[in-house]
Amino acid sequence: MEQNKDEQKLSLKCASPFAQTYFHGTRADLKIGDLITIGFNSNYGHKKNAKYIFLTATLDASIWAAELAIGEGRERIYLVEPTGVIEDDPDLTDQKFPGNPTKSYRSTHPFRVVAEITIWQGHPTEQVKTMKDHLERLKAQGINSLND
Repeated sequence: MEQNKDEQKLSLKCASPFAQTYFHGTRADLKIGDLITIGFNSNYGHKKNAKYIFLTATLDASIWAAELAIGEGRERIYLVEPTGVIEDDPDLTDQKFPGNPTKSYRSTHPFRVVAEITIWQGHPTEQVKTMKDHLERLKAQGINSLND
């Protein structure tokens, strides 16, 4: 059955809310509708006020973000909606890896929390320790996040 022109225009204007899912891993206790914004201390590099905020289209990358986040709160993963332009995270894309295998992005525009993922499986403790040790070795060598 062929759509009429008005129905075609409507379908072009109305993107599916499930066209792309984005995740944000953290230790922050957020509520649905909260905005995640720049200016808080980064989890990486010099841990100074972050110029960017980060999201990913893969659950695994968001689990890593939650596991590596600083702070005392519990690890959390939120479904988020960007409110503005996002771009590839240069720490995890062409400068270090071909393409964007972790589907990691950054932005200066807020992300709106739309849900929390409450059931997920973290990485094995020894794997998280290995990653944290690796990040500490990089820091000791003066290799920090490009996003500081």
